[in-house]
Amino acid sequence: MVEAHLKYPILLSIAAAVLTLVLKSAAYFLTSSVGLLSDAVESLVNIIAAATAYLSLRYAARPVDESHTYGHEKIEFFSSGLEGVLIVVAAAAIAWYAGQRLLVPQPLRPLELGLALSLIASLLNGVVAVVLLRAGRRHGSIVLEADGWHLLTDVWTSAAVFGGLSLVWLTGLQLLDPLIALAVAVNILWTGFRLIRRSFDGLMDRALPPQEQAAVRAAIERHLGPNMDYHALRTRRAGRRRFVDFHLLVPGRLTVQEAHTLTGWIEESVRSALPDLEVTVHIEPIEDRASWRDSALLPLEEARRARSGMDAPSQGL
Repeated sequence: MVEAHLKYPILLSIAAAVLTLVLKSAAYFLTSSVGLLSDAVESLVNIIAAATAYLSLRYAARPVDESHTYGHEKIEFFSSGLEGVLIVVAAAAIAWYAGQRLLVPQPLRPLELGLALSLIASLLNGVVAVVLLRAGRRHGSIVLEADGWHLLTDVWTSAAVFGGLSLVWLTGLQLLDPLIALAVAVNILWTGFRLIRRSFDGLMDRALPPQEQAAVRAAIERHLGPNMDYHALRTRRAGRRRFVDFHLLVPGRLTVQEAHTLTGWIEESVRSALPDLEVTVHIEPIEDRASWRDSALLPLEEARRARSGMDAPSQGL
């Protein structure tokens, strides 16, 4: 079941996309402007993207099962990537059609009513985009953020089309119409590639941003006592959930209960530093040399310590 604070913004996005598609299509048929057609095509992509986002949120909300023990949130990256691909396809279609208009110019019909409809649609998209971006940042949802950025791109696209066609209306230079559409296509293309890159990073388990990693490290180090250390810190994100795991090196004389209590304090500290976080800690005796050879991340940890001027820890006997 999709949570209400995620479901309603997406449903609002779908409703807004349908309404803006109707308005922009009417504007195109009234004016024959390829610039307004490019705007209408992007609204069609908005509908497909918003519907995909809603379905992905429904899937991501499923509880863990035997086949997906980490949950289903990673589908949000797939949804965001699909939205990026659709944006790229729309940009290519707009560019092709605009190129045809450059080669074979066609006269435009009166622009006044079409521009008014386009302006109304843009204002509607702007309001919905702000709602989606705020909800996405508040709840850590990449799907809502991707949909919000997509709509915001649509707003800037519409603004460019509106401004360009206003110049056509004032100057009579109808060549500006396909040139505006080509500029819109380039802008849309950039947004699509950005979403694809972000989704690729998520699917490839890219580490959390440096500032979030720093918050995790500070939370761990706050509870380290004498002759204690940690290494092999790994971080990733799946949808709005973050995952952190690391090796905690403690004196071998600690009892299981003492090590468990210490781990609990550290886990709670890390969770309070970042929301929606799952922490896994592997306990190792700091005196055992094997504890310093059990991860491919250790050379990276040593390089990080060297860059930051930290002293290398003792590796036991």
